[in-house]
Amino acid sequence: MENQKLENLLNLALETPENVREKSLNLNVGFEPETRTWELIVKYNGTLARLAEMGITVEELLAGYAILTVPEGLVEAVASQPEIEYVEKPKRLFFSVLNGKEASCITQVTVREPYLDGEGVIVAVIDSGIDFSNRHFLNADKSSRILYLWDQTIPADEALGRRPPEGFALGTEFTKEQIDRALFADTMEESYRLVPSRDVSGHGTAVAGIAAGSGDGNYEGVAPNSSLIIVKLGIPDVQSFPRTTELMRAITYVIRKAQQLSMPVSINLSFGNTYGAHDGASLLERFLDNASEVGRTVISVGSGNEGASAGHVQGNLGADGGAVPAGRSVGVELGVGDYETALSVQLWKNYVDRYRLTLRSPRGEEQVVPIDRAGKITFRMEQTDILVYIGEPAPYAVNQEIYFDFIPAEAYVTKGVWTFQIESLQSVTGQYYFYLPSAAVRSRNTRFFTPSPQITLTIPSTAQKVITVGAYNSAYESYADFSGRGYVYPERTVGLVAAGAIKPDIVAPGVEITAPDTFGGYGQFTGTSFAAPFVTGAAALLMQWGIVRGNDLFLYGEKVKAYLRRGARPIRGETEYPNDRVGYGALCVADSLPT
Repeated sequence: MENQKLENLLNLALETPENVREKSLNLNVGFEPETRTWELIVKYNGTLARLAEMGITVEELLAGYAILTVPEGLVEAVASQPEIEYVEKPKRLFFSVLNGKEASCITQVTVREPYLDGEGVIVAVIDSGIDFSNRHFLNADKSSRILYLWDQTIPADEALGRRPPEGFALGTEFTKEQIDRALFADTMEESYRLVPSRDVSGHGTAVAGIAAGSGDGNYEGVAPNSSLIIVKLGIPDVQSFPRTTELMRAITYVIRKAQQLSMPVSINLSFGNTYGAHDGASLLERFLDNASEVGRTVISVGSGNEGASAGHVQGNLGADGGAVPAGRSVGVELGVGDYETALSVQLWKNYVDRYRLTLRSPRGEEQVVPIDRAGKITFRMEQTDILVYIGEPAPYAVNQEIYFDFIPAEAYVTKGVWTFQIESLQSVTGQYYFYLPSAAVRSRNTRFFTPSPQITLTIPSTAQKVITVGAYNSAYESYADFSGRGYVYPERTVGLVAAGAIKPDIVAPGVEITAPDTFGGYGQFTGTSFAAPFVTGAAALLMQWGIVRGNDLFLYGEKVKAYLRRGARPIRGETEYPNDRVGYGALCVADSLPT
């Protein structure tokens, strides 16, 4: 009997030898070989004091969530504790790499009444770090606008005065005072000795610049006089992708700081992943929903760049969505490109539907996968080992997952066309939903032959209470096809955030956006990563008008989302609103302020 407190992926990882897990994209994420420990996300009730007595490191987060560091032999014992409700392993996060302010009706409220600039509001950017010496993040006296910078990648060192934030054991926290000393140091070498935090990719600097860059006559962000809190996410593995646990720590840190400072906060998240049912049921998604209700908080999340990546396919075995006769079948073809070192495939289905599932390899080998029996099975097809985990509904999720991990027996997964043949045995809905890993970690030639652009939002933009931001091309006034798309909610029974849910909420400019780079100049950036900060900055302006200036002390959370939805303007080519491409339309701050 599988432990039903553990998510499917964690159950599979615990049943798989480490030398096999190391070849997988997902299974070894969260395992630390040197200490032989697992980092785990838990939902709990009561107290976790008993776990600390067992030698387990406990980091309590918000709203009954915690991160545990557990010796590998104690995972089952942890799950058996009555305080523990559910356990997940971390997932990796992938960054979703014209004059957007004018297109978003921002200048109408910044250069004339009510002259909004974000003063009194915190803009928090959780990303790849920031170029803290960049002029766009300085006050007029050249001191820093950054109140706190938590670099999760810099080890703590008491001898150098480097300590993690209170309540955390990871990285180093720098205060405004420390950053100011670095800014006024005599040499650049001395400056970076005092605060050795760098944004290597430039992603976080560009995002922060769009949301909150100070004006210099050439460029100005949306909320140029806001205060900043920056978290550089940790990079715990050789693939250099941060994990969901680092994000959950960061969210907790930012909200606690905002509460201590008695300031409203607008948080920007410009990354995500494709693992999950896309229904808001994972611990990360539910954590973000809870975090959105703490304090005076708004969280904006980019919808991801998977809309045109051919990494998702969905369908219905019924005739035009009607009755599903037994024996009806469909083949879903997946092309695997050259030199694919690892690959995973998720199949999500409604648990009430019973299917026969057959996997066919490029050379015609066939293997029936018995999906009515929960647990792990393994087999080899050509030069690829296939690990399959057949899941069951979880305490927090009604859907069923069948997870495939393609592990090369030699160097690479067998290339060519793999076919998933689905046959109806006894079906009610007849629906099926396949997902590949993010386009960032697979070959461009690894893709479904008949992809579906709908429900390509990345997680956690699927959380119900965040503002999910898609991208459009402001030069052509058109939807950007790479932007993650949302729900066809009238017909969908798997992966729906809530009854009648709409995702994305709105879109913002996301094609060839000018933003500060880490060389003191400007670059052109494309992706929903750079659409989200327009909304993050816009939320800061609304909270300044409402909370700081006393016009509406309750203008935060879902109320900000409601105002932005109402003020959204039409996009060329879209005739019905809301829809799965642009939600309620394009960001327009001027029309979102109450009159």
